Formats: sequence, C-alpha cells, structure tokens
Amino acid sequence: MSSNKTFRVKRCLAKAQVQNRPIPQWCRLKTDAKITYNAKRRHWRRTKLNL
Repeated sequence: MSSNKTFRVKRCLAKAQVQNRPIPQWCRLKTDAKITYNAKRRHWRRTKLNL
C-alpha cells in the first residue's frame, strides 16, 4: 500500500476498518445466541481487500 492514497481508496480502507469488528453482546442476547460471531471478520494478513 502506497503512502500516497487517493481519497477513494482511503475511504474504502476506513469502511473496511469499521466493519472489521465482533458483533455486540446485546445482539447475541437479542437473537438468543443464534448469531454468535461475525462471519465477515477479516484478518489483515490472511485475507486482502483487493483494492
């Protein structure tokens, strides 16, 4: 990743960073633990974004 990023790429990275978090605990309680984890969780080294 270059140090000079376009705004478009930077916005994409920021969105990915926000999405990459576990589900809140109240969500588990609300769904009676049917949803236990975030299936779309991404690790920076294993899975790349293909930007």
